Amino acid sequence: MERIYNFNPGPAALPLAVLEEAQSELLNYKGTGISVLESSHRAKEYEAINSGAEALIKELLDVPANYRVLFLQGGANTQFAAVPMNLVSPDRYADYILTGVWAQKAYDEASKFVKTNIIASTKEENYTRIPRAEEIKVSENPVYVHLCSNNTIYGTQWQSFPELGKIPIVADMSSDIMSRRIDVSKFSLIYAGAQKNLGPSGVTVVIIRDDLLENIPTTIPTMFRYDIHAKNDSLFNTPPCFAVYMVNLMMNWIKNNGGLAAMEKTNNEKAKLIYDAIDNSGGYYKGHALKASRSKMNITFRLPNEDLEKNFVAEALKQGMLGLKGHRSVGGIRASIYNATTIEACKSVADFMKAFQSKNG
Repeated sequence: MERIYNFNPGPAALPLAVLEEAQSELLNYKGTGISVLESSHRAKEYEAINSGAEALIKELLDVPANYRVLFLQGGANTQFAAVPMNLVSPDRYADYILTGVWAQKAYDEASKFVKTNIIASTKEENYTRIPRAEEIKVSENPVYVHLCSNNTIYGTQWQSFPELGKIPIVADMSSDIMSRRIDVSKFSLIYAGAQKNLGPSGVTVVIIRDDLLENIPTTIPTMFRYDIHAKNDSLFNTPPCFAVYMVNLMMNWIKNNGGLAAMEKTNNEKAKLIYDAIDNSGGYYKGHALKASRSKMNITFRLPNEDLEKNFVAEALKQGMLGLKGHRSVGGIRASIYNATTIEACKSVADFMKAFQSKNG
């Protein structure tokens, strides 16, 4: 079967070259006679995969020397609890900025364990934008300020991050990590589920500053403790070996294709193709996000009515474009255009949008 354009929001598209490389090594990894799927996580071959993936992430993101990269399990949902459990003592509190469903879930989960404050929110505006700097009212002395860098459901993204001085920032970057250049030193901790830009589902990357590992409570479950995973180089328990292997391949693919500067340039070009189709439609397509907050990863928009939206999704699938249905909580259309999505795929969507409007407008 011919491959089609994949706009799924996650698990999402992977580069064909990465899939083909994994396919070529699937049965016999580097002469071991077995697959990575069968390999012991204590084998030297897997340890090389694990350390190689960490090194590549540090290289591509220009991670400072005083940070560790961990490969954990449980997705961002587990990190919603792990972050406050590891970092917030009973007499302290954490601040949260609400910009969508996942930021809300992170806040809700943290509130079960520690004291929390909401210091900015655009919920009343149906999350059509990112809060302005003057709207962020940081508490007197929070342990950290938490934000979600990109919002997959509503299609908004932080174009620049807030300047909070010495106050640590924790960021859920599950849906836009590795899509653009960032200053990692602005963050005390970054976490990201792999299934958007890093690889397949099953592994979560945590980038954490060393000093935060020094005062982890010994009373929390061992599997939640960042210091334990750091001490054991992410090999405390059996890791998701194949998922980490795929992250390694994905990082090599990004490096070989020009690194984050090239990813950022291409992602901007891809997003412009579809946003131009929205903006030039005379109101037929209406974007959910305000222009200043538009995501380069998840483009969300509506048509004049739900019947047209259903027809749009069905007809797009017939023409080889998968995954354009909006999230069930908001409806409409969503094109998720992560790193592996090609310019050709985005041009196909833009051309289809024009043709669909011409036929049904």
